[in-house]
Amino acid sequence: MLEQLTYAQIGDRLNISSDGARAIVKRNRLPRSRDNNGKTLVAIDLEELQDKGLPVRSRRGLPVTNVVATLKARIEQLEAELTAEQQRSAGHRADYEHERERADLLARGQEILDIQLKNLRLLLQTERQADAPRTLRGWWRRLRATG
Repeated sequence: MLEQLTYAQIGDRLNISSDGARAIVKRNRLPRSRDNNGKTLVAIDLEELQDKGLPVRSRRGLPVTNVVATLKARIEQLEAELTAEQQRSAGHRADYEHERERADLLARGQEILDIQLKNLRLLLQTERQADAPRTLRGWWRRLRATG
């Protein structure tokens, strides 16, 4: 039975707010008019609306079932991409491990060379110090002799 009701009256009958009633009217594109007092009246058949049920919808207006199906398809796509990336990164990981081992070997070799160089410098310095007094004595003797 078609009735002329305000948003507040629709809300009272459906146990929802007047804003919820306004959304239902808008969603179902029900005809609206104004009464003499300036209130909006909606031509609505509440029995038919309740029998049909109020569809649950997403914010974009798509039925929830379409949104769920879209999301499931996207999840499957992302899982496939993830699997491909994991396989690709496994090869990169092996290359990384190989290069890391090589770098560690080079670093150990560098440390050994640094230690050998320090030892050689110390040996050279020791030799110079051992030779230095003889050289100074000889220089001092030459200086006294010419003096």
